[in-house]
Amino acid sequence: MLEKKPKDMSQLELISIEEFVPEDHLLRKISAAVDFDKIYDFVEDLYCLDNGRPGVDPVVLFKMVLIQHLYGIPSLRKTAEEVKMNIAYRWFCGYLLNEQTPHFSTLSRNFKHRFNEEVIEKIFFWILSEINGAGYLSPEAVFIDGTHIKANANMKKAVRKAVPEAAKVYEEQLLKEINEDREAHGKKPFKDKNDNNSESESDKDTSDGTPENPTEDSTNVENVKTKEVTVSTTDPECGVFHKGEHKKCFAYAAQTACDEHGYIMDVILNPGNVHDSVAFDGLYDRLIKRFKEIEYAVMDAGYKTPWIAKKVIDDGRIPVLPYKRPMGKDGFFRPYEYVLDEYYDCVLCPMDKVLNYLTTNRDGYREYKSKGYICENCPNRNKCTDNAKCEKTVTKHIWLDYLELVEDIRHTDGMKALYDKRKETVERVFADAKEKHSMRFTYFRGLSQVSKWVRLKFAAMNLKKYAIHRWERGVYAWFYALFECSLLFAA
Repeated sequence: MLEKKPKDMSQLELISIEEFVPEDHLLRKISAAVDFDKIYDFVEDLYCLDNGRPGVDPVVLFKMVLIQHLYGIPSLRKTAEEVKMNIAYRWFCGYLLNEQTPHFSTLSRNFKHRFNEEVIEKIFFWILSEINGAGYLSPEAVFIDGTHIKANANMKKAVRKAVPEAAKVYEEQLLKEINEDREAHGKKPFKDKNDNNSESESDKDTSDGTPENPTEDSTNVENVKTKEVTVSTTDPECGVFHKGEHKKCFAYAAQTACDEHGYIMDVILNPGNVHDSVAFDGLYDRLIKRFKEIEYAVMDAGYKTPWIAKKVIDDGRIPVLPYKRPMGKDGFFRPYEYVLDEYYDCVLCPMDKVLNYLTTNRDGYREYKSKGYICENCPNRNKCTDNAKCEKTVTKHIWLDYLELVEDIRHTDGMKALYDKRKETVERVFADAKEKHSMRFTYFRGLSQVSKWVRLKFAAMNLKKYAIHRWERGVYAWFYALFECSLLFAA
């Protein structure tokens, strides 16, 4: 029988908004997981308590932004429209069907001008502390990696600029150990580059009469090294990202750490042209300051540098890093085939010839050089060097021992299984963030605004996971109690 439904939508009804939100709805689980009134403590100093027009409840503003990140809504304008139309969103924010919801411009202005990075960071760590207090966080093993977020900038609107090279975090410590190594070999120490009245020691002669480091000029060190980079005129704080087959674009790099359950423990933002190993120190220092329980730092091959290995090991923690294929020219001997003899302080080539110590350069590498008259008649010279003087130079870092310790750790029982968890933890976090929570690109510009945006997104992801875990635990506890009761009645 054909039935036509009447289309009279002007009828008045008495309804309760509570009835339209399912009991197992995600927003119900989140609402039961944490007390959002805690947000008032974080923003109280940003409002005048006894003057001015009444403002929109800050808890409502944060709940609306949480909705944006939970459901991957791309913009605040779209979020405001969805909150107005969606009954579950209205229930979560505390608005009845006949109440006016906040305008998107209110959202935009508050999160751009009022709620600063400090407030967003407090909210992020408050959610994390709730997770930790409930026993869901496992900070013993931390998984660290970086991902790129496409910036709101066009590659065609860019200029080339010469900028000073950033000083390495460990530069002072490295220079100290380089000079100790040079003095142990009878070499004069390098002067600090920041000392404008000093001159470089690289022009001093070695025993064979050649300059000690011909790649460095002997001019006054006050000439600061610069590099030319591409800078966006739209968003100068982002950087060019080009990896593999990816199209070159402006981007931001999010250095992220999570535990074995996938809870994000911290994140820092950098321009897209900053390498993971360079950005590591900022994130790692924050982590160990907040989480003293960290025992393992699990990272990919991009972090396998002498400094990172030294820093983590000297802190009394264990770096878990993968095998990294040695770099070298195709058809030539691999670097590992040149064996360091620490007792005689020399290097043995694959043909068992000796390469003697020459110098220790400013980058922290000991240079070992062969004799040209010996290598000239070597049958494998074409696989060793293409130098016109038939000389081979091999470099070994002064912190090489730490990399060897990392290799020993890699072969320890359980380390491979721990490293394999990366795909279930930090890589899964990035996949979910980009596929489900719209983190492939950002509409915001500037490091500060993008940092707040990413931190709020990760806070929402943590809250979602936490709420689901609490709800599942409650369901399992209810079924277990029911099972126990059935056993008692059966007895």
